[in-house]
Amino acid sequence: MYRIIGVFLLAALSVTSVWAASGDAAVLQAQQAFSVRKLADLERAARAVPADHVLMPYVEYWRLMLAGRTEDARIADYLARYPGSRLAEALRADWLKSLGVREAWPAYLAEYPRLVRPDAAHQCYAYRAEWAQGNQSHLREAVALWFSGRDMPSACMPLFAQLIEAGLISEEDIWRRLRLALDAGNPGVAQAVASVLPDAQRLDAAQLDLAGRDPARFLNSASLDPDHRGDRELALYALDRLARQSSDLAVQALRPRAAQFSPEELRIAWARLATWAARRHEPVALASFQQAGTAATSDSQREWWTRAALRAGDWQTVQTVIESMSDAFRAQPVWRYWRARALQAAGKRVAANPLFLELSREHHYYGQLALEELGPVIQAPAINYKMAGDDVATIARQPGIARAQALYALGLRSDANQEWNWTIQSFSDAQLLAAAELARRMEWYDRAINTAERTRELHDFELRFLAPYRALAQQSARENEIDEAWVFGLMRQESRFVNVARSGVGASGLMQIMPATARWIANRLGIKRFDPHEMQDPATNIRFGAYYLKHVQTSLDGSPVLATAAYNAGPGRAQRWRDTRPMEAAVYIESIPFAETRDYVKKVMSNAMYYAARFGQPSALLTERLGTVPPRKTPVAPTPDSDASQEVD
Repeated sequence: MYRIIGVFLLAALSVTSVWAASGDAAVLQAQQAFSVRKLADLERAARAVPADHVLMPYVEYWRLMLAGRTEDARIADYLARYPGSRLAEALRADWLKSLGVREAWPAYLAEYPRLVRPDAAHQCYAYRAEWAQGNQSHLREAVALWFSGRDMPSACMPLFAQLIEAGLISEEDIWRRLRLALDAGNPGVAQAVASVLPDAQRLDAAQLDLAGRDPARFLNSASLDPDHRGDRELALYALDRLARQSSDLAVQALRPRAAQFSPEELRIAWARLATWAARRHEPVALASFQQAGTAATSDSQREWWTRAALRAGDWQTVQTVIESMSDAFRAQPVWRYWRARALQAAGKRVAANPLFLELSREHHYYGQLALEELGPVIQAPAINYKMAGDDVATIARQPGIARAQALYALGLRSDANQEWNWTIQSFSDAQLLAAAELARRMEWYDRAINTAERTRELHDFELRFLAPYRALAQQSARENEIDEAWVFGLMRQESRFVNVARSGVGASGLMQIMPATARWIANRLGIKRFDPHEMQDPATNIRFGAYYLKHVQTSLDGSPVLATAAYNAGPGRAQRWRDTRPMEAAVYIESIPFAETRDYVKKVMSNAMYYAARFGQPSALLTERLGTVPPRKTPVAPTPDSDASQEVD
C-alpha cells in the first residue's frame, strides 16, 4: 500500500527485511530543489516520483509552497486529500496567513477552526476577521494578546490599534506592556509600545539606550524627572540592569531615590534587586524580598524568593511564598514537593502526606523524592507493558508513521521527527508503546524514548530507559570507577543515544563533548594526533565522557551532583554555586541559577535511579544518591564561566 524508502526494520517481517522504493532519489532531488527554492528543478524531480510513493504528499507540498500561497483551489484540494496530516496543518497555517494579509475574512473564518495549533498571528487575524464581520465576542481574548514582553507579529498591529482606539487597551495597559518588555530585556519592543502614548509621555530613545548600556551613569543623570512616568520606568529598568551587575551598587542607587517612586514602584524595584541577589545566592536576597512583599512580585520572582529561603533553611517563608503563587505555578511538581517539605518541617505531617502521596504516583524526579518521604525505597517498575508483534506491524503501516520511517531512512531527520511527533499526538497508550517499540527496532532511539514517555496509564520503563552501547559504557564506567547507571543517566539526557547528535555550541556524540574538551582529554590520555571528528565514534565518545565525568567528580569532592552540574555548566560555576556550609543536595540543585542546568541535573540523577533498577543494582534512595553537597572551602572569585552570560530564569 505504501512505498517504504531505503533500509529500515519492520516488525511485521521480523525486523530484517529490506525495502527499496523507486523514486527515492527523485524525492531527495525534489527536497533539495525546494530547500534552494528552484521551482523548475523541483517540478522536474517531481515528475520522476511515482504517484503512490509514500512521500508524494511531501513532493506535492513542496510544489505548492514554491508555486505561491494564493492558489486557493489547489491548496483546498490538498487539504481535502490529506486531512489531519502534519503537512495539511503546515499548509493550512501558511494559507491562513495569506488570507489574512488579503483580508479575505469570510474564507479565513471558514478555515481557521480547522487549524490545530494557531500562533499569535493566526489569533490576531481571527479576531480582526470577527470584528470586521460584526462579531465582538472574543474581545477579552484579543486584549490578552497585548500583554506580552516580546515582539508581536505585524498581523497584530492593526488589531491593537483598533483596541486602543476603542478604549479597550488603556494608557495604564500600555505602561504595563512597556514594563513587561523591559523586564524581558526587549528595549526595542518597549520603545515601539511607548510610541502609542501621548507625545509628552513617550520614552527618549537615547535615554533608554543609556539606561541599558550604562545604568549607573543614567541613574546619576541630572535630567531625570521623577514626575515623568517614562523617566521613572526607565529608572526601574536601569536599577534592574545595575542589580544584574552588583547588589551593592543597586541598593546604593535605590536608597537615595526611594522617595521619587510611588509605593508600588518602590516594591517593584526591591523585587528586581532581590531576584538578582537570589540568583547569586546572596543572603541579602531575603531581606530585599521582604521589602518588596508578595503583592509586588511576579510568580517567577516568587520562585527565586522560595529558592533563597530554601538555601537559608527558612521553611516558614518557603511555605508562605509558595502559597502566594498563582494556581498554575503552585500546581507544578517542584512547588508541590517543596510545599510538602515545608509543611513537614513545621510538624504538619498530616497536611504534607497527601501532597507526597499524589506526587509519588508520578514518574519523575519529584515523584521519586516524594515516594521516599513516604517511606519505601524506589523499586524497579512492577509492570513493563509489552506490545505484540502484530501491534507493532499495524502501527508501522499507519500513514504518518510510514512517512516518518521513509523520511528517516532518507536522512531527512528533522522532517522525520516532526512527522512522527505529529502522528503520535493522539495515540492511545497501547499505540504509543507499539510505536516506541517500532522506533527501538529501527534504532531510532530518541523517538523510542520520547514516545514511551508520553504514556499515561500503561508504561514500559525498559523503552523509556533504553540501554544501547551498554558494553562500551560498562567498560568505561569500570575503568573510571564510576557508576554505570549514572553514565547512562547522563548519556540519555545529553543525546537520547543519537550518535550523530550535535548541539548548537558544537558539542557532539553520545555524551556531547565539546571539541576543546575532547582535545584536553586526548592529551590527558596520551592520545597523539587526535581528530575531534573521532567524537562520532561511540567507543571513543563514551570513553572520553566517562573520563571527564570522573575528573570533575574528583575535583569537586566526589559529589555526583556537583560533577553533573559541572558536566553541563562548567566546573567553575558548579563550585561557585556551593555554600560555605554543607547543603542538602536537593536544595543545591533547586537553586542552580541556570534553568537548563537545574533541569539537567534533576533529570540525570532521576534517570540514574531508573537505570540502577534496570541493571539490578542494590536498591538505594535518590536522596542517598544525591547526598550532601560539601561546603566550599575557599571563596570563589568571579570567572568567565560563572557570570550571567548564560540565560537564567
